Amino acid sequence: MVLSELRQQPHLSASSIGEYVECSLLYKFGRIDKLPMEHKAEALEFGTCIHRVLEQYYSARMIGEKMLLKYVHEIFDTTWTGIAKDNDDIKYNGDNDFKILLMYGKDLLTAWYNKLPDDGFTILAIEEAFSINLPGIPIPIIGAMDLVEEDSAGTLIITDFKTSGRAYSKDEVDQNQQLTMYQIAAKLNGYGDREILLRFDTLIKTKTPKFEQYWTVRSELDERRLIKKATQVWDGISKGVFIPNDTSWKCKGCAYKQACDEYLESIGEEYDQASNQ
Repeated sequence: MVLSELRQQPHLSASSIGEYVECSLLYKFGRIDKLPMEHKAEALEFGTCIHRVLEQYYSARMIGEKMLLKYVHEIFDTTWTGIAKDNDDIKYNGDNDFKILLMYGKDLLTAWYNKLPDDGFTILAIEEAFSINLPGIPIPIIGAMDLVEEDSAGTLIITDFKTSGRAYSKDEVDQNQQLTMYQIAAKLNGYGDREILLRFDTLIKTKTPKFEQYWTVRSELDERRLIKKATQVWDGISKGVFIPNDTSWKCKGCAYKQACDEYLESIGEEYDQASNQ
């Protein structure tokens, strides 16, 4: 089953768990009320485009073909044009626009392509969807691993593709719950006896584009901590607890900022009425 089908049923995911912890009202607006986004973030749309390009690159690798850089560029050109050209819903940062990111994306992919190591790993799966059940949560946890490989010793390597405006710190990589959830899912889906390595392949959108691979591992303690967090998130959702985190640095670019402001200000009006009685 593909991820789009899994999403049709009630579920949680690593990203939705993180979203609830960061701003549970944002979770409610997007995943329960299903409000339309007030805009689409440039970073999200651009990242989706890059992800699709890498998916096609590794699909070719899986059948023994190494795609030439010019074809990588062509796929990006076609994909970004389909996503962004004449799309007024995208909110660009600063002076960026469709054409600037069309050129920049090719430079970014060139940096990735030229630094990507020829590691010789065997590709087992691309966009490997999963659905798992965790104790205390009556709905499944779903997701998709961007790339699953194994080395000559049988070690499993699970990779997540990322675009970022900056390099990651060691703590960010070691504490990332998405990678932790991928390990939990792998163990519950037949890989419990394997050594597992986790990796971010990160295309970094600095003035001079860069590409970095970040490796990490997870312990059973890391897994237990995330499972505990997930059960607490479900408890909050099931009880209807949705609290706006309106002091976050992400508020300015939030796709539900107007809805959040209206929600908070309507509560304020009720307070004003009560205080004036």
